[in-house]
Amino acid sequence: MLSIENAKKQYEEILQQLSSPELLSNWDKFEELSKEKSRLEKIIAKDEELQDMKNKIEENKEIIKAQEDGELVSLAETEIVQLKEKEEKIEQELTALLNRKEEVSLTSPSAVIMEIRAGAGGDEAGLFAADLFKMYSKYADLQGWKQKTLDSNQTEVGGYKEIVFELQGKNAWQKMQNEGGVHRVQRIPTTEKQGRVHTSTASVAVLPKPKETQMKINPSDLKIEVAKASGPGGQNVNKRMTAVRIVHLPSGIAVDSKTERNLQQNKENALSILAARLFEKQEMARIETLGEKRRAQIKGAMRAEKIRTYNFPQDRITDHRIKKSFHNIEGIMAGEIEEIVEALDKFNE
Repeated sequence: MLSIENAKKQYEEILQQLSSPELLSNWDKFEELSKEKSRLEKIIAKDEELQDMKNKIEENKEIIKAQEDGELVSLAETEIVQLKEKEEKIEQELTALLNRKEEVSLTSPSAVIMEIRAGAGGDEAGLFAADLFKMYSKYADLQGWKQKTLDSNQTEVGGYKEIVFELQGKNAWQKMQNEGGVHRVQRIPTTEKQGRVHTSTASVAVLPKPKETQMKINPSDLKIEVAKASGPGGQNVNKRMTAVRIVHLPSGIAVDSKTERNLQQNKENALSILAARLFEKQEMARIETLGEKRRAQIKGAMRAEKIRTYNFPQDRITDHRIKKSFHNIEGIMAGEIEEIVEALDKFNE
């Protein structure tokens, strides 16, 4: 927990950093420092309010000691009781403020990185992964978010074995954080000649994208490999060496990016994926230090399990966490998922 002394010290340090002209060219850092400055100001103001309350209590105690007037003493005693009630409330509010950064570090990233992978079901699972990507992409358009594909691995029939993309915009994390888990589809594949319903799956992972101030990666910890990008079936789609694979040696985490025709851009994309995965690992380690109740709550929200079934023949989507079904599957797959997003957000309040 942050102490008052450290809060005041950090506040002075942030004021010095905000006065630097160089900060004007780094908006993300300026925004991060400004938010932290605002938080620290609330802590300092609350501490001053608490000290003022303590002083008033002491003043009344002095009145009781010095006065013989029974009525005045009685008033002072009554005011002490009232002041102590206020003091206790302010102390609780101050403690909450001092603990707040620990609680919000995962919930306020600058963007989210989503990973969709085909599961059981062969080609149909890859097509379902592509449908989920289109659903989230259309939803992002409706929200006015920026989106960017960081890596993808297509199948020969137009689906995805895997696709990784970034969404950036207002409330992107808040709205997308509950989409992680296994999604199941029940429908008749276009290749099915006997009209049988098949069941396929795809998994979705939602990672908070850390800001530069939240995650520093040592270049000496990285092993970077380059190769020619390849498309469905393994054929080369680029004669130049543009595909990038980065291995983080301390953790063993490996990431790839080959969607861009520019080597540097693929490298930046891969680093974004790596930073998000390392940040998630760091956050999970931090969560282990929290209280048991809070730890269970967060892990329950992040656990990758079967969360939703898309039943096309019955025009029904069921979210198993909230035990609720939604209809108009065509509209939902076209990005109209706000009703589901809001229901999950309300359920997790």
